[in-house]
Amino acid sequence: LVVTHGNGPQVGAILLQQEAGSSQVPPMPLHACGAMSQGLIGYMIQQSLINELRSLNLNIPVATVVTQVIVSRDDPAFSNPTKFIGPWYPEDVAKEKMDKLGWTMKYDVGKGWRRVVPSPDPLAQVEIEAIRKMVESGIIVIASGGGGIPVVDEHELEGVDAVIDKDLAGERLATSLGSDLFMILTDVEKVAINFKKPDQKFLDVITLAEAKKYYEEGHFPPGNMGPKVMAAMRFVEHTGKEAIITSLDKVIDALNGKTGTRIVP
Repeated sequence: LVVTHGNGPQVGAILLQQEAGSSQVPPMPLHACGAMSQGLIGYMIQQSLINELRSLNLNIPVATVVTQVIVSRDDPAFSNPTKFIGPWYPEDVAKEKMDKLGWTMKYDVGKGWRRVVPSPDPLAQVEIEAIRKMVESGIIVIASGGGGIPVVDEHELEGVDAVIDKDLAGERLATSLGSDLFMILTDVEKVAINFKKPDQKFLDVITLAEAKKYYEEGHFPPGNMGPKVMAAMRFVEHTGKEAIITSLDKVIDALNGKTGTRIVP
């Protein structure tokens, strides 16, 4: 079992802390904040899993791996940052940040100016072989949290300020490990087409071809269900195995084929 997770609220809070304390201590770059969030959230999940396993008298080791994810410096995302992070600012402060810190900032409608960073496509987890050996030895591994720490590999590894989508990074992890199943947990039990429209329809089992058709028709918006469906499709396409999208409280039912959206080859 390998567990991965997002980090949106937590890395946002860490960035606010950097901002608030910047007059007294040097602020950490975004990729370092991502690493902090991996440790923070990994610790919480790790501790919760250990406590639950103990309550069931199961002596299964659990460990978190701080995970770097390779991206390409030539990824088009670097020339078109779109991922909002951190707090909102009035226009005058935003212009000052852009001038002094070199940030790219965009207006977030109705809220104010906000920093935007690239969201490049994940290529591979640097620590994949370490994770593989841990899994093979029976350890439950928490890895690639928050999409992983984005790095470029040009003779040496170097962190870059970006945010990698957690679902797309999760697919890279699952595919690289040869996982039997890729399960994405979200806040809805099933994926829907025509969402919140009179003809809304929940999807039970769909083929990869059907998923691609619905995706191309625009049923799954970016920043919401889009990356989840894309990640599930990539896993099915790359491995020939199934992917499931469902909610946390329906995991067991989904594994037993009773609910969730299942994408099959």
